[in-house]
Amino acid sequence: MLSRFMPHEGKFFDLFNAHAEQVVLGSQALVGLMKAFNDSDEAAERQCNQVDVAEKTGDHITRETMRQLHKSFITPLDREEIHQLITNLDDILDLTQDAAQTVTLYDIRHITPEAVRLSEIGLQCAERVRAAVGLLASMDNGPRIFKLCHEIDELESAADREMRGAMSRLFREEPDVREVIKYRTIYELLETVTDRCEDVANIIEGIVIENS
Repeated sequence: MLSRFMPHEGKFFDLFNAHAEQVVLGSQALVGLMKAFNDSDEAAERQCNQVDVAEKTGDHITRETMRQLHKSFITPLDREEIHQLITNLDDILDLTQDAAQTVTLYDIRHITPEAVRLSEIGLQCAERVRAAVGLLASMDNGPRIFKLCHEIDELESAADREMRGAMSRLFREEPDVREVIKYRTIYELLETVTDRCEDVANIIEGIVIENS
């Protein structure tokens, strides 16, 4: 009973929302990079820089969340749930940055349509992650959250299919082994972004089940 009268310190839901927003901004910039790469070096560099900004901002939010977690006596969710959610959100941004940097560092000739589609699926996942995170403050939103998490699962499966098709075409049509290695790495990073979004969806589902 006493806990009902004690303050809930830490603006954790605000921090979750702020980080999820950076996940979307990073994903948008990654799509922009993919689409600009074949046309303009300057535009591609600008988009890559935007990914870096989102990742650095996400790191700052993660550190602030950890600081709040350590100083707060009472938290709105289980401490382990808070830790898992913020660190897995950060993993999405880290992988988004890895994908962007790999594209620019590997000296590839062009961006393939499959890479663009994989980045777009990643953005769709990120948008649903943001929406689900935004609903977490009230467990009454459970049905809507579960629907969004199911959509993320479906998008992750779509990314798997896109990846298999991309790899099949790559091995059939690319004679240069070095180029195969480059594109394979990029495809795998882009697909793994959707895997991390699915991980976040699973964590969110667990939070709703535990707290409903």
